[in-house]
Amino acid sequence: MSSIPEKPTSHEEEYFHRQDAELLRQMRERLDSARANAEKFSHFMKCPRCGGDLEERHVEHVTIDVCKDCKGMWLDAGELDLIREIREHRNKGSVVAGAKGFFDDLIDYFWHHKTPAPKP
Repeated sequence: MSSIPEKPTSHEEEYFHRQDAELLRQMRERLDSARANAEKFSHFMKCPRCGGDLEERHVEHVTIDVCKDCKGMWLDAGELDLIREIREHRNKGSVVAGAKGFFDDLIDYFWHHKTPAPKP
């Protein structure tokens, strides 16, 4: 009969220690990822001003997020540029010079109500 050692060797202990450490690392990564996703989801479509729910509204090829509570309007990256392009395109073919529309008012508002950059 062959004898089986009752105690694992130091190599076996090291192997299982590495296996456990790798499993713990993977579990931490999954947990951190799940927490990050939950945090991101808690802010998704929320008003930066009051925390209310945002509702998407489509106005002339542009999506504007409007807060249901404070009625604030929010634009995603590139949407203001899209509004400017639409305005410029309209002004080129406009029969009535100087007529202001929704987008003209919106651009004027955002251009003149910019938040000052934070001081270092």
